[in-house]
Formats: sequence, C-alpha cells, structure tokens
Amino acid sequence: MEYVYAALLLHAAGKEINEENLKAVLEAAGVTPDEARIKALVAALEGVNIDEVIEKAAMPVAAPVAVAAAPAPAEAQEQAQEEEEEEEEEVSEEEALAGLGALFG
Repeated sequence: MEYVYAALLLHAAGKEINEENLKAVLEAAGVTPDEARIKALVAALEGVNIDEVIEKAAMPVAAPVAVAAAPAPAEAQEQAQEEEEEEEEEVSEEEALAGLGALFG
C-alpha cells in the first residue's frame, strides 16, 4: 500500500511517477524499496489518468439506494438489543436450575 501512497504523493506534488522518484519517496518514509514492486507499479500506472481514477472512486454510484434500503444504525442496534433481551427472557426457571445442577452435580 505504501507504494500506491508514494505514487499518489508524487502525483499530488506534480512530480513524474517513475522508478527513481518512487524509490526516493519510499526511502524518505523509511521503507526499504522493492525494485520489482516499483517497476510493476510504474508499468501499471503508465497511461492512467490518476485524476480521473480518483474522481470516479470518490463518486458513490448507488449510495442513495443502499442508504434508503438499510435501517438506520441506531434502529438496527435497538432491534438487536431487543432480540437479545427476548432471548434472555426465554430461559425458563427449570432450565436455569438444570444449569446450576450441572455445575454443582
């Protein structure tokens, strides 16, 4: 992940994303650079419009639908607590005594 961050840092600084610059950023961050990873990243980013990729990644496509379909976190938590309380109440007195009997023989 630090390799991608280094590339993004270089992009944000307006520097060319090449092997030499990536290696320098990684070394400055205290990371021992792996030449193979650096070469692979430079090759993978060749011809990629980073600004466009970031813009697409930042735009939620179906977020409003997902939010509307899912219950609010507070409601979901209340439902879970109510279900737990109901389960706890379902333990009968006989079951409780049987459990105690098993413990103390």
